[in-house]
Amino acid sequence: MSSSSSSASSLHEVILTSSPEGPILAYNPSSGAALARFSSSRSPRRGLGFAGKTFIVASHISPTTASGSIHLYNWWASTPLHNLPVPEPVAPLVSTPDGSYLFTGGISGSIYVISLPSGDILRSFAAHKKPVTCLEISVDGSLLISGGDDGRIVTAPIFQLVDHHASGDENPSDLMLQKFAAHNSSVTAVLSCRGSFNSLIVSSSTDCTCKLWRLNGIHLHTLTFPSAIMGVTLDPTQTEIYAAGSDGLIYRGNLKVESEKPKIQDNELTTMAQKHTGMVVSVAMANEGKNLVSASEDGSVYIWEVESGEVLFVLGNETGSISEMVVVASGIGESKGCGNGNESGKVENYENGGGVFEVYGEELLRRSMKENLDLEEVLQVATNNRGKAIDMLESAISMYEKLLELILKEAMRGSTINNLKDEDGM
Repeated sequence: MSSSSSSASSLHEVILTSSPEGPILAYNPSSGAALARFSSSRSPRRGLGFAGKTFIVASHISPTTASGSIHLYNWWASTPLHNLPVPEPVAPLVSTPDGSYLFTGGISGSIYVISLPSGDILRSFAAHKKPVTCLEISVDGSLLISGGDDGRIVTAPIFQLVDHHASGDENPSDLMLQKFAAHNSSVTAVLSCRGSFNSLIVSSSTDCTCKLWRLNGIHLHTLTFPSAIMGVTLDPTQTEIYAAGSDGLIYRGNLKVESEKPKIQDNELTTMAQKHTGMVVSVAMANEGKNLVSASEDGSVYIWEVESGEVLFVLGNETGSISEMVVVASGIGESKGCGNGNESGKVENYENGGGVFEVYGEELLRRSMKENLDLEEVLQVATNNRGKAIDMLESAISMYEKLLELILKEAMRGSTINNLKDEDGM
């Protein structure tokens, strides 16, 4: 396979947005071009994510029965591959890095541990007294961190939660490593990051604060905002913090670690230049920290250039509302030509795996199909070469068998002649 084909098949970042009324949409974070849409999703806040590099997961609440389930998509079908039932409506979800297990939080305050892709519920436990609002995996992958409407943060060891041999009737307190009161009202987001001396948690809340914690619950600093904060993200160096305001503004501050006292500098708090017209529901970094992506409840998505602080692209959600936005690494092989203004308006449909996946941009479809054909050609050549090698080996073995047979005959003939000569000599 050529180097160009190899690079094209590598993972690419994709912006995903969900809506309580409509589909999941995918965008190119470098160009803002629409890439794909996934249907039949009615997701609440924090109800969108990914499991490994294979599956998109979305919480779904039925518009007729109000029952809860989880939709499991792959990248090449617009409709869900699986509809995983859950005992109650759930919103936030997060998976282990390998995509084997999914954690989701219910309106009762319970957290459910689900095996993927089967959808089997391994266990559930009451983590909060009110609905679970956000979930996060610690940077080392060892802990599940949750926040709730009760203002509390809970941490639990993942190895214990996914233990198939456990009875499932453990006391909830036995599954929780830490549980502490973090905010005066709902925790809207928790973000795991690593400091110089220990792992840290950044939390945000509708109480207009953002707080910094150690994983053991030790409070390090509080930053107060003029509005409720709905989400937070950090740049790759973990020195800049970006907070999503309910007032439509994005706030930026410096996160510094001095000795053993990390702190967020209040006096360095600024706002990004452009304002959303609605509440900012999510912020995320893209393109190795070169861009910031923000999504608003009003249906707009801004792609910012971090260095200049300017908005490069403004994306409009066709449903008019966004409940969640994430930036993920996908398995979609994009071409260099995909995503300009001329291509983004063209829609191509094709059958793949029983579903119709709508791709915006002919070049993406053409490149993906070409890569599949190239791969098939390589496999076919390998298969043919293998067959030829086997035929040559069988032919060589047959030739050596015949040669060995001739050698034995000649040896036997020579031995007979020598015996006759010996008899004549006698």
